[in-house]
Amino acid sequence: MICISLPQLPFLPIRSPKPTIPFYIHSSLTHNSSNANNNNKISTNPHKKPKPPMNNPSRNPRKKPSYGTSRRSAIKKSFSQEQVVFTGPVSNDPVVGIIGGGMSGLACALYLEKRGIKSTVFDTGLRGLGGRMGTRKIHPEGLIFDHAAQFFTVTDPKFAEMVDDWSKKGLVRQWQGTIGELEAGGQFAPLPTSPPRYIGVNGMRPLADSILSQTSVVDVVRPCWVSTLEPYNGKWYLSEKGERCGQFDAIVIAHNGKCANKLLASSGLPLIARQMKRLDLSSIWALLAAFEDPLPVPSFESAFPFEGAFVKGIDSLSWMANNTKKLVSSQNSGPECWTFFSTATFAKQNKVPQESIPAATAEKVTKAMLEGVENALGLQKSSIKKPFYSRVQLWGAALPTNSPGIPCIFDPQGRAGICGDWLLGSSLEAAALSGMALANHIADYFQSGGTCPDEFAVGLHNEFHPLQGHDIGQFPGLASQGQLDECHAVQLTT
Repeated sequence: MICISLPQLPFLPIRSPKPTIPFYIHSSLTHNSSNANNNNKISTNPHKKPKPPMNNPSRNPRKKPSYGTSRRSAIKKSFSQEQVVFTGPVSNDPVVGIIGGGMSGLACALYLEKRGIKSTVFDTGLRGLGGRMGTRKIHPEGLIFDHAAQFFTVTDPKFAEMVDDWSKKGLVRQWQGTIGELEAGGQFAPLPTSPPRYIGVNGMRPLADSILSQTSVVDVVRPCWVSTLEPYNGKWYLSEKGERCGQFDAIVIAHNGKCANKLLASSGLPLIARQMKRLDLSSIWALLAAFEDPLPVPSFESAFPFEGAFVKGIDSLSWMANNTKKLVSSQNSGPECWTFFSTATFAKQNKVPQESIPAATAEKVTKAMLEGVENALGLQKSSIKKPFYSRVQLWGAALPTNSPGIPCIFDPQGRAGICGDWLLGSSLEAAALSGMALANHIADYFQSGGTCPDEFAVGLHNEFHPLQGHDIGQFPGLASQGQLDECHAVQLTT
């Protein structure tokens, strides 16, 4: 390890054309935390902040090389970059920059505040925070769709406390409607009612707003695509297309996929970048469809009408849910709003850039998924009337297929961490627990003064293992009656 101490110079990464070993840069300058935080300020137009002054203004700025945006080029860059090492003292009033405003990022911000630490959350959302806690409302038709997370279960006491608070505020309730497994031809088997299944009373998105409402020293900046992480004088400087977004004593990456990979590719955090690269993500198509009349569910099956079903044996369909009955009223006589999810295999076969879905692809996917619905319900082809409203969305980085099985990742040398559901599984509970864990870990690190960084390294070398679950995620504690019977039989024989 090569260590270079620059006590009189600004913090700058030193790069070599073809490094054979990581270079470590020590920043030993004292720094002050002057980042202003207005209580719960939500900024939709981040102010441009001046770049830090250089000690040697006559020095010609080094032109940064242009790296490709492909995953292959990002991997190559990430694995050859030099490691940032901060050696200066931790600020007495540290501020954390959190990139990603989904469940894990918001939980991290909330629990940092519980430990007396300020933070700023940067999120790309145009309509609001929440990530996969997405709810789409269509006006003036009054249509409503949960188009990402459909429901969640609770097994951990810490997450249970959060859910109890939501329940007291009237934000969540148990989903009493029938859900189960649906096989081609209309063969439906209801799932046991235990464990309880929870849904947002007005959709999932208000849960994100509720977390933010519990904070007073958390700033939110959106929409904002943080594109650059730069270490300088013991702090991290975040930028969006060259404009400064703020300076922070530590950073949290609370999102994943190609954007996170690109962000980390030249960040000076090779260990964190390597772990992020090990993550494999599946894609999922979501079809939101509103029908004037109820779907013609077969009348011979006494278990119908169901409100949600995991679909088995159909390539284009893995889940279907009646949002109208779930979120509005079982007595509602108006249009029915349904959310349909494809299988990961179907999404991979029909993957396109999710930011600009070609009209031909949208039409093809919609047609195939509606045919899958007819197949699942045992209906003849073209028997379902065309929905009067439909929209397809591709979740390009929907769900993890592997995981290190740890709550969080933290690099104390670079004062940077990762949280997200994929570290523990692929559920809303996993996301919340990950954010909580990283917040407490960072708080403990700050409290230690950062004098023994090696003691706080977490998850930088853990191996990944395949994840099991549904195509739309995991639901801890949820099992089919057949799975429960098998488990009971095993217990009787042991």
